[in-house]
Amino acid sequence: MLSIAFQGEPGAFSELAARAFFGAKARLVPKEHFEDVFRFAARGGSYRGIIPIENSVFGSVHQNYDLLLGSRLSIIGEITLRIHHHLMALRGVRLKDVKFVFSHPQALGQCEEFLRSLKGVRRIAYYDTAGAAKMIREEERTNAAAVASLQSARSYKLQILRRNIERNHHNYTRFLCLSRSADIPASQSKTSIVFATRNIPGALFKALAIFALRDVNLLKIESRPHVGKPWEYLFYLDVLGSLREEKLVRALEHLQEVSTFTRVLGSYPVGRTVEG
Repeated sequence: MLSIAFQGEPGAFSELAARAFFGAKARLVPKEHFEDVFRFAARGGSYRGIIPIENSVFGSVHQNYDLLLGSRLSIIGEITLRIHHHLMALRGVRLKDVKFVFSHPQALGQCEEFLRSLKGVRRIAYYDTAGAAKMIREEERTNAAAVASLQSARSYKLQILRRNIERNHHNYTRFLCLSRSADIPASQSKTSIVFATRNIPGALFKALAIFALRDVNLLKIESRPHVGKPWEYLFYLDVLGSLREEKLVRALEHLQEVSTFTRVLGSYPVGRTVEG
């Protein structure tokens, strides 16, 4: 049986993504921190991890880019979850009773417009959306509500006060699935790469041109500070293609010639989108 670590409490969006990707038979293991997810997956064998990497409203989860670089794990898959946020509280609590709303800072931000409409209500950042729902249940907070998933309401037996309170209803989070061993697909794939260039004019242009000249579609580029080298940067790329395709293999060989550092983070099937 596969064992999958995710960050957060049961009912977290990461748990929903893990269940959608790995199926009902997988054993899901909640972890407090993203670092714990990486350590769990690094055991190898049947151990895996799942992490959020970017949100369509709030952008990338930079911490996880840094953790990817520091680990020896491979990306083996991706899944995109449509995010629906709901306001929930103990049964019997009415909206006018709510004085505090708890949730993860990103969730509070994604629901800011609705939460501003609640007069006299204080928004309080919490470590996890599902964790906020769990806290309200355990502490029996009759003056508070949480912003979390529908599964959180079910898990902690809370009632929904308002549904779909997110400001942008085209709200998606992309998750990456991690393993110590790679399994390279043959087609319909993405490959994630990280590299660094020399600090000279045109270096990044030359690196990206390598893919354009070989008709490799560049899906995303993200820059992060190169720790230990002030004002130098690492570039993370997602490209369309598999490491089994010759044109991508040749592009990576060429990239190594013009870069100071190159690493493939994983080659994996293009993921699907599911409802949260």
